[in-house]
Amino acid sequence: MAIALRLERVSFRYAGAGSDALADAMLTVESGDGVALVGPNGAGKTTLLRLAMALLAPSGGRVESAGRDTARLGPEDLADRVGFLFQQPETQLFERSVAAELAFGPRQLRWSAARIDGAVTATLDELGLAADAARHPYDLPAPRRRLVALAAALVADPVLLLLDEPTAGLDRRTRRLVESVVRARRARGVAVVAVTHDAGFAVEALDRGVALAGGRVVADGPLARVLGGLDGSVALPPPARLAQALALDPRSLRLEDVARALAERCSASDRTLS
Repeated sequence: MAIALRLERVSFRYAGAGSDALADAMLTVESGDGVALVGPNGAGKTTLLRLAMALLAPSGGRVESAGRDTARLGPEDLADRVGFLFQQPETQLFERSVAAELAFGPRQLRWSAARIDGAVTATLDELGLAADAARHPYDLPAPRRRLVALAAALVADPVLLLLDEPTAGLDRRTRRLVESVVRARRARGVAVVAVTHDAGFAVEALDRGVALAGGRVVADGPLARVLGGLDGSVALPPPARLAQALALDPRSLRLEDVARALAERCSASDRTLS
């Protein structure tokens, strides 16, 4: 598998800070991986994402995003390979219509008009935004503005997708759509790294957990194990808690896998009783 993101002993300290926001971080993410960055506020999760997008430059170590060493690069140098969703969509929405917002990035990449139109149309359809194409993003309710920001991150077909709290403020229906889009992109080989406090989203869309604390990577492994070892900063969703209480062994903590494992347990019990 191709390496989508690699951090080699990366450190970063904000000006005036007394300690590193990220210290000696090691991380490798391959194509198709779905990684949840979890941990308490101030752990260094957003800093890691910003380093991966070359929004920040490491004070030590090396960052490689989508096959490119980010040293002396800016985010514009990664725009054709890496998509970024800010925690607050307002920080990245500035065009006068949803369609124009999606077209902005490809225009900067000097795509042809036909290619831009095709990519914008396909991404609007993917996110259920076709009916809003001509509307101003700020005329949309907050959940749909977040979808517009996500669509703008997806439209150039990145190989690495960096998401900062992608489900914050979303209703259940919109969150399910985001989960579905993330799974579909991963199936196409896109690597996804998401900062999230939403364990329900994490277990439905991702499968690996990386926990940070005090600027350091303190755990990296299967999502269920990493989430289960946290100090409560991310609460397990109800299906996961049910699986733990009943000592089930589902293939994943996704609702459908927990339901399947529960059905198999019940079927086995019925056979034993008969």
